[in-house]
Amino acid sequence: MPLLEADARVAHVTGVARHPFDPAAHGWMKTKYLRGDVRDAEMLREAFRHADVVVHLAFQVTGAVPGETIESVNIGGTLNAFDAAAAMGARRFVFASSVAAYGFHRDNPIGMTEDWPTRPAARLFYAQEKARLEHLLQDRATTTTDGPALYLLRPSIVLGPHAVGAKSLPSGLMGRLARGSVGWAGRMPFPVPVPELPVQLVDEADVGQALLQCVVAAGPPGTYNIAADGIVTASTVARELGVRSFPVPPRLTQAAARALATLPFLPPVAQWVEAASHPAIMDTTRAKEELGWVPKFTALETLRDTLRQYRK
Repeated sequence: MPLLEADARVAHVTGVARHPFDPAAHGWMKTKYLRGDVRDAEMLREAFRHADVVVHLAFQVTGAVPGETIESVNIGGTLNAFDAAAAMGARRFVFASSVAAYGFHRDNPIGMTEDWPTRPAARLFYAQEKARLEHLLQDRATTTTDGPALYLLRPSIVLGPHAVGAKSLPSGLMGRLARGSVGWAGRMPFPVPVPELPVQLVDEADVGQALLQCVVAAGPPGTYNIAADGIVTASTVARELGVRSFPVPPRLTQAAARALATLPFLPPVAQWVEAASHPAIMDTTRAKEELGWVPKFTALETLRDTLRQYRK
């Protein structure tokens, strides 16, 4: 939102979400706010009446509501948004997908390009619905006459000073880790075992910049991987927290994750354990060369940016 407000190429912004919100309280003078629900197609058409670009971010990510509600918001709501954008003559539609759409398979290469097939984890509803929506939106974009150009972004794990939700560590846990790490480091009688699996991160500011690039049409429509340069591991996190650690071989962590992922009646939030069964590392060349996206933060700087805010 601050990037849209600051960009002279953006004249007006209309924000839509379910909760009360006052843009003026944040100093956002270009922005008006409509309270509504993505399941309300008529409301979306009204919101998009003068929109050149629609950026769709609304999604149920934690599985804390009934499955039919999740599907009505994620699948039905997203298709409502695309159809409303098409009906109102929007030129571009931007959808935030996820690295999870690729799945966590043993044959996934390190450095997956956007051409690698999406094969989401069988029991991770979030990944299943992101991948399914990519296909549904692509079908709509190719069959809708004069419909909006489609931009699909696949971010890695998103962190940063304001990042919360299922794609980052829960804010309460992150805060306790950051504030308590110095005391723990001094009292810890032995090193902590940590898995040595590589993980890609991306800073919230860099995700915002990628979305802005799509809004102002700095590159052709298509699918773009979004991740910071470099990787981190649990050892990196432990070191930044000042906690002594020793590495656990990746094969042990991956085997444990695969075993846990097969347990029956696994709660939706616990389905994310499958992400540890194999690293999902993407290649971001296309976003840099075609979209003109340049990440400001490396993976390590992203982690430090997040911890620095919580330590305050």
